[in-house]
Amino acid sequence: MARLGAGPSLLHLLLLLLLLSVHGEWALSLPQPCAGTPGGLPMMSHAPLPTGGQGCASLSVDSPIVPLGSAVSASCAVRAERCGGLQRAQIRIAWLLDSEPLAGRQQRGPAGTELSNLTLPHFNRSQARLWCLLQWNGTRQRVAMAELRAGYPPAKPSNLSCMLNLSDYGLTCQWARGADSLPTSVALKCATSRAQREAGAALTGCSPRDGRHHCTVPRRLLHLYRHMEIWVSARNALGTAESERLRIDPMDVAKLEPPALQSIEPLPGQPDCVSVGWRAARSSAHMELQCELRYRSPEEPAWALVPNISEAAQPALRLCGFLCGTRYSFQLRCRRPSPSAYWSEWSPGKEVTTQEKAPAARLDAWWSTRRVGAGRRVEVQLRWKAPSWREANGRLRGYRVALSPRQRGRGPLTVCDTSDTQCGFSAPAGTARVYLTAYNAAGESAATEVVLLEQTGQALSGLRAVPSGERSLRVQWERPPGAVAGYVVEWQRVPAEPARCSACWQRQRGAGATSALIRDGIEPFQRYNVSVFPLYEDAVGAPAHIAAYSKQKAPSRAPKLHLKSISKSQAELCWDSIPVELQNGFITSYTIFWANSTADVSSALVPPSHSSFVVGDLKPSTLYKVHIMASTAAGGTNGTSLILVTTVLDDIEIQFLFLSLALIFILLVLLMICFQKNGRVKKQLWPSVPDPAHSSLGSWVPTELHRPPQVPGTREPGPATISAVTVLERAPGKAVEAPSADPERAQGYVQQPGVRAAEPVQYVQVLGDDPWAGPARRPRGSSPRRPLLPYQNVWPARRAEPASLREPLLHFPLLQGLRLGGADELHDCQQL
Repeated sequence: MARLGAGPSLLHLLLLLLLLSVHGEWALSLPQPCAGTPGGLPMMSHAPLPTGGQGCASLSVDSPIVPLGSAVSASCAVRAERCGGLQRAQIRIAWLLDSEPLAGRQQRGPAGTELSNLTLPHFNRSQARLWCLLQWNGTRQRVAMAELRAGYPPAKPSNLSCMLNLSDYGLTCQWARGADSLPTSVALKCATSRAQREAGAALTGCSPRDGRHHCTVPRRLLHLYRHMEIWVSARNALGTAESERLRIDPMDVAKLEPPALQSIEPLPGQPDCVSVGWRAARSSAHMELQCELRYRSPEEPAWALVPNISEAAQPALRLCGFLCGTRYSFQLRCRRPSPSAYWSEWSPGKEVTTQEKAPAARLDAWWSTRRVGAGRRVEVQLRWKAPSWREANGRLRGYRVALSPRQRGRGPLTVCDTSDTQCGFSAPAGTARVYLTAYNAAGESAATEVVLLEQTGQALSGLRAVPSGERSLRVQWERPPGAVAGYVVEWQRVPAEPARCSACWQRQRGAGATSALIRDGIEPFQRYNVSVFPLYEDAVGAPAHIAAYSKQKAPSRAPKLHLKSISKSQAELCWDSIPVELQNGFITSYTIFWANSTADVSSALVPPSHSSFVVGDLKPSTLYKVHIMASTAAGGTNGTSLILVTTVLDDIEIQFLFLSLALIFILLVLLMICFQKNGRVKKQLWPSVPDPAHSSLGSWVPTELHRPPQVPGTREPGPATISAVTVLERAPGKAVEAPSADPERAQGYVQQPGVRAAEPVQYVQVLGDDPWAGPARRPRGSSPRRPLLPYQNVWPARRAEPASLREPLLHFPLLQGLRLGGADELHDCQQL
């Protein structure tokens, strides 16, 4: 579609309905660009397409790129005849900076144009878009746009340096630059002659890529062995900046390859000298060189340097002044003889060990003595400091201790030969001096005389030790009044090590010394016993002692509680002290915590010297949970809990209860003894009851049994043994009714000889009627518990009984319990 009619068509109306809304404004996109708009951006209009090839609005700015914070001026011109359907009276021009609305000054321009001018006094944005808008039918349409940018001129490059690589002879330069606020182009400029510099005809040697700060000038642009000027130029829309100019000969900034060490050997007869053989690299063999050699031993932290070695020193270099018997490492490097030249890398290291000679050390020794064997001998514990590696002149093989110095013609009396720095030996009482020497493979040092002084001097006062770091202690003391030659500070870890530390001592020389710093063997959280001995001219003073920590922390564990005793209101607790190696500091206090089931928590502070505590004010028969906390100056550690239950009674109350029960028991025993001895009381409480088991009733039989048998043919019964007899007594005041026909008096019993009276006799109660005397009445008032002795025969005299009464008598209870004459059948009772 190339053209639209003047009047609104259906297609035109559809386009209006499909307009996009941007910030509440309607915008129509037309295919022709707006005249005068930067970038050829399309014109925004609601009118039909203009018939000409130019747009209806144009926007111009004085400069699209300005310094940050400076003013920006813009102008927007609109021609109504070029905007179809838009009357000049209807033109209203507005401004928009990104999304911020701005107000301009609108006026009529020449040739029927409407102008709007806008000035931004301070443009503080790095980048923004400025829009020109037309207001029509309550809407605003964007018709023109300009891109605005702000920033700073380029920063001046600095720290320019160049280096020539001999592998390709390219000159690599690098520099430092600040941040760029605007697009900036950077180039490395080169000028080989003064005319080029004055005419400004410098060559661009190279340009960095991707914002890098280095580039390489190729060999074809370089003039070797001639001076050149090199600088960096940075340019953007606001200006140009150049670095300081570097005037160099490319060969002066060449980095050479490292030389090679060929051999290093000690010189015979000169134990402190070596010969160093070396050669330059092949690429620099034809150049004038300046080299330097460095060396060090493993004991030295820094390198020693031998400078100004020229190429003329090849192929060997002689050096002296080295320590004997010491291993050294050597390295060499070279450069061009120019201040701006670059050193080559250090050559690979090469090692050599110098020759040894006898040690030249005077050993520093310390001792302690103790008399043994009833004072006839003395035990000496001698310790000494190992000599420095400078004095050892090689690797030491050991030490010798002798009681006498070496004399011509005979060797000394050696009491100790060891590779350690301590020795214990026994010497005769009165030994005042010993002699100490060190030896290696080359010989033995001069003897060091050690005078064993007695400890008789005055002790120090005011000794204290404070931390000077995690691994050091500062020991301070007051100067004694006497003339002091020096001090010896000794320290020992607690608990003591299996072997006494031979290096845990140091000598403080000078009479005015009042402090010493201990560094050797000090570890944090460990206790050390520190002793200081004053040294006098002819004696050693008594030592002063103190314990110290270089650093403290909470104990590793708390002590374990033990229950010593408990009562209803208090409990006595005890605990063992924490081992010293687990205390991690000085114990300042113990804290006891206890709580019952209702969460009533109480606590008590216990001094560190105590190992027990009595918890009071407890409730009887109550469960308590108790634990202990051990504290140092740096913190505390809780121990495990102990569960205890208080008693119902105290020990005194329990003892009183047992004592009362014992007294009651004793009283009861006494009363029983008293009743046993007093017959009257005994009879009143316990009447005498005959024992039927020992009764002689069993040997008694009725006298009727001694008469001749009444019935012929019957055998005469033998003596009867009565196993159980119960005698019925009559009630008081009542008589037993006798038979109406000629009663006979009761028949007695006689004892049969030869019959055992020890047979058991039972209590029997017989109720029944006399078959001869008629029915008998049961006595009233009789008691089965009442004794039945003396016995009474209630049977009448024997008579002829009717046969009808024999059978019932067989079932009489009394007769069932009697055994007469050893009869086996109950019917034998018919003979009665």
